[in-house]
Amino acid sequence: MKKLLTIVLSLALISVLSIAGATTLKIGASSTPHAEILEAAKEALAAKDIELDIVVFDDYVQPNLNLEAGDLDANYFQHIPYLENFNKERNTHLVSIGSVHYEPMGIYLNPAKKLTLETLPDKASIVIPNDPTNEARALRTLEFNGLIKLSSDATETATVLDIAENAKNFNFVEVNAEQVARTLADADAAVINSNYALLAGVDTVGTPVAYESSDVAYPNVIAVREGDDRTELKTLVEVLQSDEIVKWITEKYNGAVVPIK
Repeated sequence: MKKLLTIVLSLALISVLSIAGATTLKIGASSTPHAEILEAAKEALAAKDIELDIVVFDDYVQPNLNLEAGDLDANYFQHIPYLENFNKERNTHLVSIGSVHYEPMGIYLNPAKKLTLETLPDKASIVIPNDPTNEARALRTLEFNGLIKLSSDATETATVLDIAENAKNFNFVEVNAEQVARTLADADAAVINSNYALLAGVDTVGTPVAYESSDVAYPNVIAVREGDDRTELKTLVEVLQSDEIVKWITEKYNGAVVPIK
């Protein structure tokens, strides 16, 4: 009996030490698909003694401000051009430590209007994100699909002022990226980040009629504070880039989210 009690106590102690030895990483993320991908990686990370505390944000500003302030260990929601522009505008010091996936930006048509790209009327209203990098990306998507033409010197922060040709005199409605999907009901078309289109659902935005060129799609990254090179953060990236998670992303999102291989 005494021997049995000793074994039970030893096992309990091992369990406590195992829990105590685990490192917790607090990660800020957009709900779809970023938080979902992190949830899918939890088991593999737990096997490496890393626990995830996932904090979901519904905008593109607070995850970076919280990371800069030290309230998060990392975040996962943005691409590098957005991160670099944010650092410049907000004087933050955040860096990427690895790419996980990209979300091809798509053109969506108001489901109630039964339109096609070819039948978009003169002066049709098109909703686009208003932050510098995603606005430029949306305009590039429209250009790639033959709806407008940008000036030859348009940059990665191009705006509607850089449109050189707009044969149908489209009217552009600029709103926060997270509001584009819900604004589609009041417009003819919208260029939507895939994560927000997934979050809004097919019943709200329909399915994309066209995507951006895969040559210019921006990978979404794990961002940390400059100089933070903890081993557990590197392990987080390794797991998110693993064959297991690549397979999960591919099967879960069917092309709306593309893993970096």
